[in-house]
Amino acid sequence: MNQLAEENWDIEITPKNSLFDLKLRDMWHYRDLLILLVRRDFVAFYKQTILGPLWFFLQPLATILLYNFVFFNIAKISTGSIPPPIFYLAGTIIWNYFSDCLIKTSTVFKDNASMLGKVYFPRLIMPLSIVLSNLIRFGVQLILFLLMMGYYSAKGFPIHPNFYLLLFPLLILLIAALGLGLGMMISAVTTKYRDLSFVISFGVPLLMYTTTVIYPLSTAQAKYPKYSWLIQYNPITVVIETFRKGFLGEGSFDWGLLGIACCGTLIVLIIGTIIFNRVEKSFVDTV
Repeated sequence: MNQLAEENWDIEITPKNSLFDLKLRDMWHYRDLLILLVRRDFVAFYKQTILGPLWFFLQPLATILLYNFVFFNIAKISTGSIPPPIFYLAGTIIWNYFSDCLIKTSTVFKDNASMLGKVYFPRLIMPLSIVLSNLIRFGVQLILFLLMMGYYSAKGFPIHPNFYLLLFPLLILLIAALGLGLGMMISAVTTKYRDLSFVISFGVPLLMYTTTVIYPLSTAQAKYPKYSWLIQYNPITVVIETFRKGFLGEGSFDWGLLGIACCGTLIVLIIGTIIFNRVEKSFVDTV
């Protein structure tokens, strides 16, 4: 008994913790697990497929071809001086990163219930692994975007990268934080109400039309001035427009809107973390 009392433990697991306790020290101890989970999610995407990692390129290419046919050729929605394929690709890769983070994080308790109920590790590692694995996918698709930029620039199209490129790390951080925060909020509800996961699966793609993935912000403001504020103040719209402004030289940018998007995203992330910390203590009883 005296020997046990004198032992020093590296980690102490207690049933009650502060809602604001992110267990950052624990997460550092379990960093190897985070790397393994990121690798698992990345490899699982193309495992047992014929084309393998090529799907990372084929999916956005098929998407922009469809958008080009439907929205540019049929609906006649102008993309300004930017060629439609690269205009759509800029919005598509941003939106895909956000939607993947949101959808997969929103079901993290349900999808990993068997592992979460058997062994201890900081639960926040699970949603973080989703964000990081999707970031790798985003990076692969960004390479495709840069290749298309080089192609159209060589063809003489007006593509002018500028100093707004310096905001790129902030934009990715905003998308990751927003998808993570909203996903953690929804994950708390899906532990009790599974119906919400079905709503998210078909509802998130519909939300894309409230962003500027397939049309410029200027078009929405000109055609629908009464409702354009819903699109203008959407954080995803701010990120997409700034991304296009920096890489392509065409798009709407406003420091005020970017500041509002940063503040809103930070609030969402804080609330999502608090809710996640509260639910992860008792989710095993409801999943």
